[in-house]
Amino acid sequence: MKAMACSYPVVMTTKFQTLRCDEQLSPGRKTWFATVEVGLTYRTGQHRSIARGHPSISPGEVADQRKISLWRQFFSDPSLWWDHRFDKKTPRYPDFKHKKTHEALWIDGRSTPGWVISELASMAPGIVQRSTFSWTAEIERHVKDGRCLKAIELFHQMQKEGLLLHKITFLRVLKACTDLALVEEGRRIHTQIVEYGFMADIFVGSCLIDMYSKCRSIEDASRVFNDMLKCDVACWNAMILGYVKCGQAEKALDLFQQMEYEKVDPDNFTFVSVLNACACLEALEEGKQVHAKAIRGGFASDCFVGSSLVDMYSKCGHMEDASKVFYYIQKRSVVCWNAMIIGYVKCGEGEKALELFRQMQGERVELDNVTFMGALNACASTASLEEGRHVHAQIIQSPFRSDMFLGSCLVDMYVKCGSIQDAITAFRNMPVHDVVAWNGMLMGYAMHGLGREALHFFEQMHHKGAERDGTTFVCLLSACSHTGLESEGHHHFESITPVYGVAVEMKHYNCMVDLLSRAGHLCEAEDMINSMPCPPDVSICMTLLGACRTHGNLEIAEHISEQILALDPENASGYVLLSNIYAEAGKWDNTQETQELTM
Repeated sequence: MKAMACSYPVVMTTKFQTLRCDEQLSPGRKTWFATVEVGLTYRTGQHRSIARGHPSISPGEVADQRKISLWRQFFSDPSLWWDHRFDKKTPRYPDFKHKKTHEALWIDGRSTPGWVISELASMAPGIVQRSTFSWTAEIERHVKDGRCLKAIELFHQMQKEGLLLHKITFLRVLKACTDLALVEEGRRIHTQIVEYGFMADIFVGSCLIDMYSKCRSIEDASRVFNDMLKCDVACWNAMILGYVKCGQAEKALDLFQQMEYEKVDPDNFTFVSVLNACACLEALEEGKQVHAKAIRGGFASDCFVGSSLVDMYSKCGHMEDASKVFYYIQKRSVVCWNAMIIGYVKCGEGEKALELFRQMQGERVELDNVTFMGALNACASTASLEEGRHVHAQIIQSPFRSDMFLGSCLVDMYVKCGSIQDAITAFRNMPVHDVVAWNGMLMGYAMHGLGREALHFFEQMHHKGAERDGTTFVCLLSACSHTGLESEGHHHFESITPVYGVAVEMKHYNCMVDLLSRAGHLCEAEDMINSMPCPPDVSICMTLLGACRTHGNLEIAEHISEQILALDPENASGYVLLSNIYAEAGKWDNTQETQELTM
């Protein structure tokens, strides 16, 4: 084997001999060594021979050193290399290819070392000009690293430099728009896709559907889908999932039926999306039909489909069916366990949820933040304070101890378990507070009759610049109501919209009627109901009717019971309460008449 002409020291090793070229690079430049055997293996920064498979050299190091050697060969005589930068057939096709050995080199800004770029630029100006696919590779890298705005900037820079765009370039930049929910930027790119003639491509169409649906522009997604000449299962899946994500589950089920009519074979992702649609609608019968189709298609044992089945049955209130599916799945993921735990909690079976949580730990399934949320909600629903503290201790030892949502769940759990002090401690230990955590503490003060503390806490929200929503004022008004702080409640009710820009809803009026009723101001409560900008519901009328019994106000009781009768003629609870008011007032004839109406 002959040593190649070089300007750097090279150690060349065959099975029989070692050759060395001792010429040095220019002063200040790093000395590079390369060890070459039958298939050329490399080591930089060391002068020694190595045999194939030497334990001190990793495959990654060998690959990196191989690239370095190829670049050095390129520098020795660029005329021996083909330049394919402007006629690449695919993104993976090399920028340079050796005419004899067919060795390949790429200039992609990702793996090309900086010193190589410098050498290329000084060797021949313009040689590092990147091709369309090199730009695309860099755009893809930024998207994968979460730098989507940078990816979009590079896309615009490509256009300024007059480079022709490939469909893969559009796919990558559409992903950036999807991740950032930039629907207007997506529309502009859509226009360019049409101009380039890529709309007939299935992958481009599917990516556009996904982008529009995730940006909540389902009408645009539907137009793209309907305009496509040919759709594969991925396009159908993207459209079905888009309908589900945008709250149009009925259309998702209709599209699934159309998919069957056109004889497109569904895959596991299709069933996951359709089952999610059934869960959103609590459509048990449709869910069972989809389950049967999944069994016939051989997807029932799929982990993702199984988790979706468990979620669907639990949201429909059929935990027995959910349990059968759960234990049928051989390899249960954490998602599947979580669906069962949350299902038990929602169906009011907190004890079973905690039992399953313990079983999960016994089987050494790795827990995630959703698992802990389900366990904390189970503790809250069963008022299991000690169990909740045990779960809290596990969270502290887990990677999720700083999770904001778990912090809010801890506050809620301690409040519902009656330990306001633990709730305060959990709140203070949270690194960041969202509106749910603030509202949870406010509700805790209200539930424990600590109205003054609730008002002080609300002032803290103001000083901290915390977000306030409709639930915040429900909690605050409830605290005022339960502790008789009538004037403070009035003040904050009047400031909901003018000061805080939050729309006043029925639940806020309900709180105020409750506050006035508890204070004995029944006429003011009735006036508030009659002056509401929206029609009252049965709940708010029942609040006032209950107060009429407490304060013995028969006149307002009769007025409000007429409103309840008009709103819900079949509601017997209003008649029963009115009958009791008549009886307590000694009006037995009226009592008998009212009781006859309930029969």
